[in-house]
Amino acid sequence: MNEFPQDIFTEPQGYSVDTLSNLGPLTGMAGIWEGIRGMDVKPKAAGPKKQAYVERIELQPVDPQTNGPQLFYGLRYHTHITKPDQVKTYHDQVGYWLWEPATGNVIHTLTIPRGMITMACGKADAHAKQFELLAKEGDPSAGISSNPFLNYAFRTVEYRIQVTIHDDQSWSYEQDTVMKIKDHIELFHHVDTNTLRKIGEATPNPLAR
Repeated sequence: MNEFPQDIFTEPQGYSVDTLSNLGPLTGMAGIWEGIRGMDVKPKAAGPKKQAYVERIELQPVDPQTNGPQLFYGLRYHTHITKPDQVKTYHDQVGYWLWEPATGNVIHTLTIPRGMITMACGKADAHAKQFELLAKEGDPSAGISSNPFLNYAFRTVEYRIQVTIHDDQSWSYEQDTVMKIKDHIELFHHVDTNTLRKIGEATPNPLAR
């Protein structure tokens, strides 16, 4: 059965413009955060290597977004990661977290400046404190696209992220980037985990100010 409406053009009317009050399961992620105990398990020629990292992530609300009758509330984010006691960027990432109240759909988009983009999707109740999103190679709605070298040497075939919202004004994630590495038979699980603690409040979206 088709879950989509027959009228694909008419936009919703009378909805709230206050994104911070309508983020559903993303509510506990809005703001500016720091995580000082991140752990990255990455591929190296000699085998998996563990790397500690420090993370700063800013998640700010955007005005409600519509696609015809579809309505999203969401957060625009920027993640900046360094190794402990270093200034040089270890990882940089931008994108959106989106929540669709009508369906419970959650979408996470990510772009990194090494030539890779991903969109992961899942479902969550409005009051959920834990949810998981998934992207797979070849999925037209929740897929992965990488530059030619990455596809040749470190092809990502699956991306999964689980988010947990804690009661102490923190949240954590565990993400698994599953890679097919050139000349390796077994898939490699590139795992990243961190717990983020709030260091600043979110700024209301423009329409809500």
